[in-house]
Amino acid sequence: MDFLKSAVASAISKGPAFGYSFGDRVDVDESIWTLYNGTKRDDGSKCSIFSFDVSANKSRLPLARNAVRKLRTLRHPGVVKVLDTVETESYIYIATERLTPLSWYVKRKSLAEETLKWGLHNIAKTLKFINSDATSVHGSIRPASVFLSESGEWKLGGFDALSSMKEDDAILPTYGGLVPDSGRYMPPEVSKGGWEVMRQNPTHAIDAYNFGTLIHEVFNGSFLGSDHLGQMKNIPPSMHQSYKRLLNANPKSRMSVGQFLDQGRRLGGFFQTPLIQVTDDIESLGLKGDAERDELLGKLDEVADDFPADFFKMKVLPELLKSVEFGGGGAKVFSTVMQIGTKLSDEEYESQITPVVVRLFANPDRAIRVCLLDNLPLMIDRLPQKMVNDKIFPQMVTGFTDVAPVVREQTVKAVLVVVPKLSDRIINGELLRYLAKTSNDEQPGIRTNTTICLGKIARNLGANTRAKVLSAAFARSLRDPFVHARNAALMALAATSDLFTEEDCATKLLPVMCPSLVDKDKGVRDQAQKTLDIYLARIRKYSQTLPDAALPSPSASSATTGAPRMGTPANDTSWAGWAISSFTNKLTAASGDIQSGSNGQATQQRPSSVPPPTTLKMEKPASLTSKTGMALTRHGNTVPSIISPDTSTGFDDADDFGDDWGGFGDDNGVSKDKEEEDPWAPTASMNTTTTAFEDKGEPDFAGWLAAQSQSKQKAKNPLPKGLAKPSATKMTRPAVGARPNTTGATGARKVVTAPKKETPKAERKKAAEDEEEGWGDAW
Repeated sequence: MDFLKSAVASAISKGPAFGYSFGDRVDVDESIWTLYNGTKRDDGSKCSIFSFDVSANKSRLPLARNAVRKLRTLRHPGVVKVLDTVETESYIYIATERLTPLSWYVKRKSLAEETLKWGLHNIAKTLKFINSDATSVHGSIRPASVFLSESGEWKLGGFDALSSMKEDDAILPTYGGLVPDSGRYMPPEVSKGGWEVMRQNPTHAIDAYNFGTLIHEVFNGSFLGSDHLGQMKNIPPSMHQSYKRLLNANPKSRMSVGQFLDQGRRLGGFFQTPLIQVTDDIESLGLKGDAERDELLGKLDEVADDFPADFFKMKVLPELLKSVEFGGGGAKVFSTVMQIGTKLSDEEYESQITPVVVRLFANPDRAIRVCLLDNLPLMIDRLPQKMVNDKIFPQMVTGFTDVAPVVREQTVKAVLVVVPKLSDRIINGELLRYLAKTSNDEQPGIRTNTTICLGKIARNLGANTRAKVLSAAFARSLRDPFVHARNAALMALAATSDLFTEEDCATKLLPVMCPSLVDKDKGVRDQAQKTLDIYLARIRKYSQTLPDAALPSPSASSATTGAPRMGTPANDTSWAGWAISSFTNKLTAASGDIQSGSNGQATQQRPSSVPPPTTLKMEKPASLTSKTGMALTRHGNTVPSIISPDTSTGFDDADDFGDDWGGFGDDNGVSKDKEEEDPWAPTASMNTTTTAFEDKGEPDFAGWLAAQSQSKQKAKNPLPKGLAKPSATKMTRPAVGARPNTTGATGARKVVTAPKKETPKAERKKAAEDEEEGWGDAW
């Protein structure tokens, strides 16, 4: 082999320039040519090279020169495509498209019946053109003269003896006997009278007989001689009658290849197969209507297994891509493109499909966009990361804000597919901003899918923003009025439990998950129980690593020991005993007068209906009487202000979950601070005057709660006419002569006022629920 390559290279160096390099030799049946695989030197593209050695086959030189001349002049889609030829005194080279001999597949019987019909149909069309339009005789139809192109199409070659009946010096009558293995394929009239009888018979006679032998050989795998032509076991029954007429012993009565082709194309004929119909219609796909296009694609799906894979890549795929991009092929055509794309190599995919995909993402057609997003899993592995970040994702994000809900939803789902290809900057910046918007979408399904998406891409988020973003997003979803959104949030919390610190689990996540235990939906309650068990198990494990006790600070220790506990036995473990002890401890620690701040600020203004505060004197705790207990009961409304947790210690809901992670805090123009307020702080509708306090100052919550209680009671139960409460700050003198407003025997004037009472516990609970349900308005 090395010797042959060196000899060929030496011959080329002495002759005209030939821009093709020789590769491996390809074995061919009996032929005057030696076939090599080759490449074009300019671009490295594949080709085949037919080589003829003049010195070794000088007697067959006329056949070789005839082949070169006919291949240059005869142009047809079914004929081998010639790229270049070189002819010298010592050699002849013909460079063609990359070819594979049909005889390889025939001997192995590796082609399906439908594929054989498809190939014979192509050869029949080419022979009809040669016999009828070119008025020529091929004279050498056999598997050695038929080749498969890179697209899998059958191409006709072997033009060594091709002769025109109009030529006086036709090569076939003179040199037909020099064609290799001509005796085995020779028609009966030629074997009896020689090649000269061809001028006395119809032009198609010789090629029709040889086409019959070709049919026998491709279906049976071999052809041993004319005696075996009557064995039609493997030939399709629908072809038997026409096959016999091709082999008629009388050349004048013999069916032409053109007639055979017409018989097969008839309704119900042997050439009426989906494979052949698709081949004929695929080139006009862009011109077909929707109904015709759908019918063709349906046939294409049926024959996908019978079609050569190369034909799909080289012929069908380009037509489908043109139909999608320019011919209105739509989503169905693109789905077929993706199925074919799975059979392509990375280089083929990058050169054929990737450029079209990038252009389609810029297409404003919503149907195309949805189809692209649906098929993104099939092509994401083939797309380079740089291309996804620079070209595809910038076009893809328009779907997050599209007016069509289906586009927004498919875009959210596609995030799971595309996120492995995105850079950290895009994931933690632009992507989170768009997901923040879809988390507040008007469509509940989109909100739910956004929560699921965040749970699945949680580990792709940056470590600095991950916990903050997820806690805010899942806390919001837990308040979603859509049941599936709440369930998705709980499932996402369960899946991402290891991404939060134990402190966040205990202080931020458990408080927002606990209300789900009493959700109206049983599925949510069950999922909440499972999720809480995961978090509680983690917190219990963490708590075992903490110290058993923490040393109190010196100031707190002295303050505690300096004040005795009141009225609670040491062995009293009841709930009431614990509560009284806590309250007295708080009151003891907060001994002293409630005064304004020491920084010289003005005294807080009180409503006129509220009595001035009573100074608590705790100098003699031992002398407290039962009146002190009554005072505790009467001023019980001041207890929340004493035992309420300090919002500066991390309990501020707005600080925990209201931070803007790219849009979660911006809901319909309402700022984060207004949307999630401290549940312990007064609402904005309360008409109270506030005063800043120093560290030891204490606001008058008792007076505020009393006024608030009166305003609520008045709003809910207005007093009858005549019993309205007069102003406590301004006394109106009755007019002269007017009768004083007196009641009873003594005539003393009485002022009727609403009794003070604490805000009922049910009202406080209802107010808290109203505040929590207010989150539903944001959706």
